[in-house]
Amino acid sequence: MSGNLGFCGRMLGECGMQEQEKRALRKCSVSLCNQLVVDEELLQMLQANDILTDGMAEGILAEQTSRKKSWRLLALLPKRGPKAFSSFCLALIDTEQRHLHDMLMDQMKRGREDCVESCLPLPTQEDSARIKRARTHESTEMFLDADSPVITGVLPCSKGFYEAHCKQAYKMVSSPRGLALIISNVNFDREIPELVSRVGGEVDEEVLSRVFADLDFSVGVFRNLTAQGMKECVEQFRGRPEHQVADSCAVCLLSHGVEGAVYGTDGQLLELDWVFQVFDNARCPQLQNKPKMFFIQACRGEEMDGGIEQADGREQMRSPGCEERDAGIEEERETAVRQDRDRERLRVKLPQRSDMICGFASLKGTAAMRNTKRGSWYIQELNAAFRQRAQDTHLSDILVQVNACIKQREGYAPGTAYHRCKEMSEFTSSLCKDLFLFPKYYPEQ
Repeated sequence: MSGNLGFCGRMLGECGMQEQEKRALRKCSVSLCNQLVVDEELLQMLQANDILTDGMAEGILAEQTSRKKSWRLLALLPKRGPKAFSSFCLALIDTEQRHLHDMLMDQMKRGREDCVESCLPLPTQEDSARIKRARTHESTEMFLDADSPVITGVLPCSKGFYEAHCKQAYKMVSSPRGLALIISNVNFDREIPELVSRVGGEVDEEVLSRVFADLDFSVGVFRNLTAQGMKECVEQFRGRPEHQVADSCAVCLLSHGVEGAVYGTDGQLLELDWVFQVFDNARCPQLQNKPKMFFIQACRGEEMDGGIEQADGREQMRSPGCEERDAGIEEERETAVRQDRDRERLRVKLPQRSDMICGFASLKGTAAMRNTKRGSWYIQELNAAFRQRAQDTHLSDILVQVNACIKQREGYAPGTAYHRCKEMSEFTSSLCKDLFLFPKYYPEQ
């Protein structure tokens, strides 16, 4: 009997799947691995058509994650005979995954090797493998919702609002308000298959560029940089002389990511803590006492929020006892000159890092959602909030409103593991005043 099984195995290998079918599976493998639901029903259909043996089906179901199940099935199919592809496609229809069947059929018709990511009826998905799995879900949204915010002009701040709030807020009168740096990594080294293109990332880049320009920032956009290139770009931005006369700055990083870092196009990591250090009070004196904004659109882990009855998140608050640290003069009988010098040092001394606020698209350990046509959920909501609320709302409250909008969003992708998926954004802050951007208002000097 074992000899017959071995003979059948050799025959399947010799009379295997057509090359065009193999190519279609290969070109669609990333999307299939992220969207395919591999369950007992699907496997039983393949077993009934003698595509899979009982042992193969058991091995697939034994995998710990849906992604691993998908990878294992897709690795087996090309070796399971000339009927494997058609049987798989029929099983997709019978298990209510027709969108994946249609995707494969479209790829078969096109027959070209370089067009799948831009032409798929459903968006591409990020791959997940080895140590870099934490970035995989950043593009796992599909056509996840149809209620994208309408882009309108930034609403202007009124003179009355400015005069009522400017005293308790950061100074914000310069034109431009500051410099804005946007680093957008969409295409990655092809030799790193785990880092797939961030289709839709170019939408985020354009949306952020436009909204910061409308808020009167001088915007610089840099695309597809290695980790070292990103580092050099950030350092050059930090050294710009315009910071001396500007009242703020903004840094936006759009890429694949893990907790505490984002990826360059070469697969190397840029640590976020290093980015924050570059703009601290010691290394960037020209921005001392000025607000520095950071926005990170990247995964912070591999967990995808499937959605539950949500409770309110914990607020992050500063300890009242750590807001200020006093220092005293030890020697009481110093000369008047020495006393004046000490007092001067006390007046200008600052903590190493302050006046920063950073918005994250997702919580620690979780994935961020990106739609390949409309861009990321987080960037969509941030853009809408800036345009509608910046006229009379300080940034911390704007980001609270962004959180509330993200909390209400829900993925729509029937027949996939991502149907009704959720996301939650957050922000951290060491701001010491209200950060109003006072859009389009310039007080008379």
